[in-house]
Formats: sequence, structure tokens, C-alpha cells
Amino acid sequence: MKVQFRKIGLAVAFSPTSRALISEASRWAMLHQAELALVHVGPKTRAAEEEMQQLVKAVPITPTILWREGNPVKEILNFCKSEQIDLLVAGALKKENLLQNYIGTVARKIMRKADCSILMIQNPSTESKPVHNVVVNAEDSPYVEQAIEVACAIGELENAQWIHITRELKLLGLALAANEQCTEEEYHESMQGMVREEVDEVEKILGRVPHQHVKINIKMLSGKSGYELALFAERKKADLLVVGAPERRFSLLDRIFPHDLEYIFANMPCDLLVVNPKKKNHG
Repeated sequence: MKVQFRKIGLAVAFSPTSRALISEASRWAMLHQAELALVHVGPKTRAAEEEMQQLVKAVPITPTILWREGNPVKEILNFCKSEQIDLLVAGALKKENLLQNYIGTVARKIMRKADCSILMIQNPSTESKPVHNVVVNAEDSPYVEQAIEVACAIGELENAQWIHITRELKLLGLALAANEQCTEEEYHESMQGMVREEVDEVEKILGRVPHQHVKINIKMLSGKSGYELALFAERKKADLLVVGAPERRFSLLDRIFPHDLEYIFANMPCDLLVVNPKKKNHG
């Protein structure tokens, strides 16, 4: 399933970052030759309309502007569905505090429920920011191939220096090998074999994904994957982290023992793109 961002959406809350978020959303729309739709959840007053016009006049494309009233999460999700949004752009904090982590922000609730891809922008800016390094996680999602495909496409569009593809090295297999009373040489051979198998899996995907004009680095990570993934993205000074959406919605247990995506969302090392192609692309 090829992922295309044909329509990009943004909820405008008239906050201090609104202008920068609109600028970021319009930049992504132009990059992907997509339409841009904005929604404001709140009364459509003359003052609100004037403020919206002031915000959009600086962007080089003309967005569709919609107005909704009601619960912000519900109305934004309805907006994504009714407007057939492929990519929803949202602002994010670099690190959420404990209260926000427990209760959940509007963005977090939308991330759990939206049936489209989501781009969380950490420090939105009205100025264009080059994308030099993209990290993509090749784990824990039925959309691994789509995440790699999107990362490579963005890398080409942005002339990125590197696409770093990470995959978790299964420590359980290494532990079992160590417990079989093997020699040190046999243990290292077993480890190298496991690494080769994981790299082969990534290379099989790359064989189906266009990536001729980007440099690829395949990296094995060990340990708690969400934590290690965030650290790796920081070390590589990543501008964008791409992950596939989880197969199911987060459960209560995931909130008590955080899902990897929940951890990354709460400790974002850079902008985060969650690829979710569940919805059929409209034509």
C-alpha cells in the first residue's frame, strides 16, 4: 500500500505557535503537492475570522478553512474523517510533565484515535528547516514497510544526508544462546547470525521501496526499544523520527506500562511522524 499525503490538515487554536504551525503545514503541503485544510474548534465570530485571515495571508497557498463547535478531540477527529485528511499536523512539547502524561493532552488523545498519519512538530517555525537526518523505526508496527517508504520519500524530497533504519536485536535469543553453554566464539557467531537475519529483513523491504537517491544506514538497537530509539535519534541529531502506527489502540496497560510510541511521544527527541495508512487513499 503506497502512502500518499494528498490532503494535509491542521487544527488552529489561535495560540502563540499557530502562525508557525500554519507555515509548517503549508510547507509540507507544497512539498507533497497536497491540499491544505484548517479547522478551528470554537465560535465563528468576526474577531476569530479576522485572526484566521491574518494567520493564513502569509502562507503561499490558499487553504480550506472550516469551523466547528464542540469537544475539540471529537471535532478534530470528525474533521479528519469528513475531509479525508491523510496527514494531520500538530504541535508537541519536547517533554511532557507527569500530569500531562497521566491525563493526556488533546494531541495525545488524537494520536491514539486518528485514522490518518500524524506529524508532531516540536518547535514549529515560520522559516524553512532543512531535514538532514531521518531515523525510521522498523519495529512494532504492521506498517513498517510504509514507514520506511515514507522516510525514503521524504529523504529524497528534502535532499537528506542520511536515512537511518533501526531494528531491535532480540536479546532473548542471545540470552538463550548464552545459556546453551556455548563457547565465546560460538556465542559471537550466533550474535552475528542474528544481526545478519535482522539486516536481511530490512534489505528485503528496501528491495521493494524506492531509495536510489538517499544514503541508508541500518542500525541494530538493543534494550528497551522506545528508549533506545529516542537515544539513537538524539545521537544522530535527527530532524525527523518516522514510526509506523501500532496495530491496536493503546490499552490501559499501555498507559501504566508505556507503549514504545507513548514513551517517544512523551520524550520526543525531534519531530515525530506516525505513519498510519489504514484509511484508503482517496482518488
